[in-house]
Amino acid sequence: MKFWQMLVWSETDQYSEIAKAAEDNNFYGVMNADHAFFPKTIKSIYPYSEDGTAPMGDDRDYPDPWVTLANMAAVTSKLRLSTAVYILPLRNPIEVAKATGTLAILSNDRFMLGAGVGWMQEEYEAYGLDFKLRGKRYDECLDVIELLWSGEWSEYQGQYIQFKKLRILPSPKNRIPILMGGSSDVALRRMAKRADGFIGVGNHPDEIPDLLNKLNTYRKRAGRSDQPFETILGLTIEHDLDTLKKLYDLGVTATVNAPFAFSIGWESTIQQKIDQMQRYADEIIRPMHEYAQGKNG
Repeated sequence: MKFWQMLVWSETDQYSEIAKAAEDNNFYGVMNADHAFFPKTIKSIYPYSEDGTAPMGDDRDYPDPWVTLANMAAVTSKLRLSTAVYILPLRNPIEVAKATGTLAILSNDRFMLGAGVGWMQEEYEAYGLDFKLRGKRYDECLDVIELLWSGEWSEYQGQYIQFKKLRILPSPKNRIPILMGGSSDVALRRMAKRADGFIGVGNHPDEIPDLLNKLNTYRKRAGRSDQPFETILGLTIEHDLDTLKKLYDLGVTATVNAPFAFSIGWESTIQQKIDQMQRYADEIIRPMHEYAQGKNG
């Protein structure tokens, strides 16, 4: 099982030190989060809480994903880097293809694009985009990005995105893995057809067997059940070895250590964060690696 550290709401000036400590403690990767801005008034319902209220406040950091990932790539050598998740339909996919292709090169293929459609209508309104069309625009953005990653002369004439022949260089040497977020049937069917992995929104362990069964069914229907696929599932309960062993045996390939805001508090020093990751590595990562090695002979 692979272990990621979630960085959302961490102090921006601590990112590079967090990344180095995560690598030193055998985390597989780190994930940052994305919101374009924080609206003064939010009427949108957050879909992942019981009362529809988002967990963040207007005083929380959401630094630019590409700048922070590039910074962390520069101070590490093995750590994987991803977004959980980047709100792709908000942005111009030509710009995203250029930034992510460059990041893949500079990180020596350690970057994975985690992308979703988002839930906050206010962001789409500020960008002059129709919130109701975000799914269709998302599909076109994915088409464009993968097309432009090739480095070849390309053109695209979609319903929402159009451009004549162009190319972007440098282009990534290898295909950039795409991870998708979301838990609706629409999202699961989409990722079954074209994603390399699934980033969960946080689930109770009891929910995961049905979720995996549904996703596996969609992947079989898409003819992709024989292809490698990451299932990166965070939990809504505190991690313990027995639970993680059961999830590993079910086929969960990775999990996420909770944001420091949840494990330590909304504000913490870099040393407190390092200590927390070291405890997690000692109590969870190393025993789980030993368990996996034993299962695999």
